[in-house]
Amino acid sequence: MGFSRGGQAALYASLKRFHKMWNRSGIEFAVYIPFYPDCATTFVSDTDVADRPIRIFGGTQDDYNPIVLCKAYVERLKAAGRDVQLTEYPNASHAFDNPLGPMSAAVVANGQTVRHCVIREEPAGLLVNASTQQPFTYKDPCVELNPHVGRDVAATQAAKTSVKAVLKTVFKL
Repeated sequence: MGFSRGGQAALYASLKRFHKMWNRSGIEFAVYIPFYPDCATTFVSDTDVADRPIRIFGGTQDDYNPIVLCKAYVERLKAAGRDVQLTEYPNASHAFDNPLGPMSAAVVANGQTVRHCVIREEPAGLLVNASTQQPFTYKDPCVELNPHVGRDVAATQAAKTSVKAVLKTVFKL
């Protein structure tokens, strides 16, 4: 489970290629639960994921890591026969479950977002800005500033209920 950048890590930790590269223990996660991950990057072989459930949670109002980018990835995973679900909360912003966050969506001054970037992995691990065909950097014109974060109590409660349900199913509780 991970949130925002950690959600991105939780999501892409499911890639079998990354398991082969980095997982020396041989132990696999039982389920992958990313919250509002960044889905702007298309990795090589990114539909070849672990045979475990992937449950993504995000808000429709999220302009930091827009859920629409995850929808496209989820459709590709489903087409590949993967066990993936995306739960979308219509009034939720980025970090909707942060109990210390602002109640109304507020600007993260100078926070960087790749919401309008299309990033593609080329062979050998190089991340390329698909628009420029050059290596991606956070100085690229597609990188924008000032996204929003904000709490959503109803979405938080619904997400907690959903996570508990998936864990009960996966662990047969």
